[in-house]
Amino acid sequence: MTNPIVEVAPAKLNLALHVRRRRADGYHDIETVFAFCRDGDVVTLTDAERDAFTIVGPFAAALSGGTDDNLVTRALHAFRDAFGVAAAHAITLEKNLPVASGIGGGSADAAATLRALARWHGVALDEPRLVAIAGALGADVPACLSGRTAFGTGKGDALVPLDGWAGVPVLLVNPGVAVSTGAVFGAWDGADRGALDPGDPLAGRNDLEPPARALAPVIDELIALLAAQPGVTLARMSGSGATCFALFETPADRDAADAAIAAAAPHWWRLATTLA
Repeated sequence: MTNPIVEVAPAKLNLALHVRRRRADGYHDIETVFAFCRDGDVVTLTDAERDAFTIVGPFAAALSGGTDDNLVTRALHAFRDAFGVAAAHAITLEKNLPVASGIGGGSADAAATLRALARWHGVALDEPRLVAIAGALGADVPACLSGRTAFGTGKGDALVPLDGWAGVPVLLVNPGVAVSTGAVFGAWDGADRGALDPGDPLAGRNDLEPPARALAPVIDELIALLAAQPGVTLARMSGSGATCFALFETPADRDAADAAIAAAAPHWWRLATTLA
């Protein structure tokens, strides 16, 4: 195969995120509804004489680890080890999503790399070794590998597919503040506030919002601004933040909100898209 393979690494949203308890292994037991947008980062894979990894795009400079230690290269090495692949590959990551922002950028990039490698080498996406690689790379990577709406439990890697969300208009907004996932989970108060009904995530909550708001108070302003837009059905923070999102009744409502927030806070990052 010589033609490049292109895989979108879509932005991940947590429509709701209930943190139930801390685990002895350092993770947390959670209940969440993962959803994925139609847009995100882009991974391009081709063959090469030797491995090469390049990062381009508006947020390329924000990856402090650069190309030396990145989830994309970890995915490549893990795939090669698991499947005995000797071929070299050149990978380009177009980084369109903000870093450390609660929308799964790194996990989505790793998952897109695994999908591209699987296509190149004829490996099924439900191959147990591929799923095991995803789980070893990070708690969100298995969900990102499937790329479809799902109810996640355990550390987020036990997944049950959900239907009914495709095509919902959504606006993502990040206020330009990077929030550490570890710091947010570390500031969670440990209180179990109850189970999540996967059939009604809009009635749920994000238990990481309070600690994230304490670390980045601008999240308060952002959620309030989103919630005040006409046609909003939900305004919430995603993951550990600081990206927040709003679901809308119509694309026109979403686009009007996009324009309003652009005028109110032109320095904030925005993505007007739909759920996949």
